[in-house]
Amino acid sequence: MKSHNNKKEQLEQYTRDDRGKKMTTNQGVKVHEDEFSLKAGERGPTLMEDFHFREKMTHFDHERIPERIVHARGFAAHGEFQVYDSMKEFTKADFLQDPSKKTPVFVRFSTVAGSKGSGELARDARGFATKFYTEEGNYDLVGNNIPVFFIQDAMKFPDLIHAVKPEPHNEMPQAASAHDTFWDFVANNQESAHMVMWTMSDRAIPRSFRMMEGFGVHTFRFVNAEGKSHFVKFHWKPLLGTHSVVWDEAQKINGKDPDFHRRDLWESIENGDYPEYELGVQMIPEKDEFNFDFDILDPTKLWPEEDVPVKIIGKMTLNRNVDNVFAETEQVAFHPGHVVPGIDFTNDPLLQGRLFSYTDTQLIRLGGPNFHELPINRSVCPFHNNQRDGYGRQTINRGPVSYHKNSLAQNTPETSTEAEGGYKHYEEKIDGHKVRARSESFKDHFSQATLFWNSMSDAEKQHIMNAFSFELGKVESESVQKQVVEMFSNVSTELARNIAEAIGVEPPEPKEIKMRKSSPALSQESTVKSVVTRKVGVIIGDGFDGTELQAILEKLKKQQIIIEFISDRLGSVKGENGATYQVDHTFLTADSVLFDAVLIAGGNEENKDFYKKATLFVHEAYSHFKPIGAIKIGEDLLHVDDMKVSPGVVLSRDSEDFSKEFVDALAAHRHWNRDVV
Repeated sequence: MKSHNNKKEQLEQYTRDDRGKKMTTNQGVKVHEDEFSLKAGERGPTLMEDFHFREKMTHFDHERIPERIVHARGFAAHGEFQVYDSMKEFTKADFLQDPSKKTPVFVRFSTVAGSKGSGELARDARGFATKFYTEEGNYDLVGNNIPVFFIQDAMKFPDLIHAVKPEPHNEMPQAASAHDTFWDFVANNQESAHMVMWTMSDRAIPRSFRMMEGFGVHTFRFVNAEGKSHFVKFHWKPLLGTHSVVWDEAQKINGKDPDFHRRDLWESIENGDYPEYELGVQMIPEKDEFNFDFDILDPTKLWPEEDVPVKIIGKMTLNRNVDNVFAETEQVAFHPGHVVPGIDFTNDPLLQGRLFSYTDTQLIRLGGPNFHELPINRSVCPFHNNQRDGYGRQTINRGPVSYHKNSLAQNTPETSTEAEGGYKHYEEKIDGHKVRARSESFKDHFSQATLFWNSMSDAEKQHIMNAFSFELGKVESESVQKQVVEMFSNVSTELARNIAEAIGVEPPEPKEIKMRKSSPALSQESTVKSVVTRKVGVIIGDGFDGTELQAILEKLKKQQIIIEFISDRLGSVKGENGATYQVDHTFLTADSVLFDAVLIAGGNEENKDFYKKATLFVHEAYSHFKPIGAIKIGEDLLHVDDMKVSPGVVLSRDSEDFSKEFVDALAAHRHWNRDVV
């Protein structure tokens, strides 16, 4: 009750301070509209003269010093990119022309909401930002692991982040959306429905950065040498497939190893198991811009892959860890406005706002306008211009001339023609009134949220319902709970009624749901199933069957499966035939949540303490639907919950080819049809 009363007092204070007041700028000018940025026509570009947007976004960009306001918790690696075939037909971007050319890249993965010291397994969208060091300049593909976003207009971005960040009166909860202000924002900004469905899904708790898709989110343009334009969306497809953990597992990983994702990325590169992603593009010719039942510029919408196929055009390999996290990972500065000839923008109003915001953010975070001179941000091609001085300047410019045009220096540096590689913006015709408004084509907030729901497997749907129930179960305001349940009754009656029952509010009346389609590509059940670099914890004690275990491990290693040994003590463990293995972890230093599967080799039956600890380890893995294998005496650990007869549990005594069956179980990732209490 005390917490509830404190919140009530906060709300009463807010009421006393602000109720009945009119919103103004910081200069005291009354604000006419706070939902939409100023545009040239409803679907036109955002205008620089929008002083209200610039003031609001500038203040937001400068709210934290020095860590990033969003994406503070991140980790990165170096690599290279190669295109498979020339994309000359669609774009003149040089790095997409020659299949023999390797373009250096730097990729930073991150969570969004948490601070730099937060755990990595929070339920959250993940950043997936790639800097291409091309011979024409740096190109930044600044994306997420979810293809859509919460809002349609950048004007709303400060509001979104204020809502999802820890509540300001007590700075809690950290790196979590399970609180009143976030869900109050969702209920009152219903354009967020589609993105919320994704963040309540397994996509928001990925198994690793190596098993996570990336998306450019926005609609960009490809422009070829003839000036022909295609609308384009970017995709990163991990070669290991797209996989996730379960929520209970995520919470435990945050306690057992809050560095779980960065450790996985670091170790995989150090071991030579280089993460690989294929770059895919969806393209729509200009003439087909209005041929869909959604607006292709709306950042809360995706382009279903069944309607607009993804064309795979190249591969990125991450093959080198950073030398210094601060100098590289923390000082890297991404910007969606860093483009090269052949890649251009559209009038997506969220993208338009980001083109302003990112530079503004780097100015305060990295101390001034020369962040491009930091080693991690420097282009591989030389740069020449008349910009001078400022905080952190490293270039020592010579001579008296720093302006254009000039005669004293023969008008150098001089501009380039388009034929010489000079960047020329796509000549799009703009004709519209200056308005603060949103296009009617942006106003359907629920169809694609339903499309996503329809596309999920039964297990994925259950996880989504569980996530909503958990999040809203933490919300103290019954009014907010009711509003959210009512909102998502527009997505699915089953979903809304399940949430209502779980949190104890009145179920909503069924509504007519018009969207009947599904998109199989959205389900993780459709992903690549690979065992490469999967980590298997082998539970082993003195007296194991050395002959059988050795044969099994040799077959697993041929599949590039990582083996680590777990016992009740460190040191060496001896088997019956003299086989010896070094223990990597004890039951105190390891946990089932840190492994993809468990293989029970067993040990002396007299060691009761060993079997007690091993039983707890195995039962937790079983409850998280993970594959479990058991060799002879190790089967004694599987008596709890009838684990011996469950899907994904492989017994050597019952198997004609144990290694193959165990590998197949591991490839399935999880066994959702297992009866787990």
